Amino acid sequence: MRVTAPPACDASAVGNVTLPTPVFLSGGALCLLAGYLVGSVVGPDTPDRTTGQVVSYDRNESRLCLEGEAITDQEGADEEGRLCGTLRRTPNSKLPREGDGFRFVSVRTSGEVDGKTEQQVIIYGDVVD
Repeated sequence: MRVTAPPACDASAVGNVTLPTPVFLSGGALCLLAGYLVGSVVGPDTPDRTTGQVVSYDRNESRLCLEGEAITDQEGADEEGRLCGTLRRTPNSKLPREGDGFRFVSVRTSGEVDGKTEQQVIIYGDVVD
């Protein structure tokens, strides 16, 4: 009994397709652009920097109070339209004084201490010249 092997074939059923380089690069650029647009629309919002006026600043406790039109809309502002909280600033920045303009971002936090819920406002920012 004699068995013969099938003939060798160089061509396969699936062809090799190559794209021209400009088409390939354009497709990659469109994918990056689409990813950026989806990320900017669906992604998280960044906090808005707001400008207020310094009412008081206690250097020992780093307690800052601000007021102004934009302050009344801030989370943590009191009934008088003032926002008071703990100031976090860069080490070499100018210390705020009463009447200074102040550009900031505020964050309101809450946590439980000894069974009681406590809220705190943290203010990040610098004096505006």
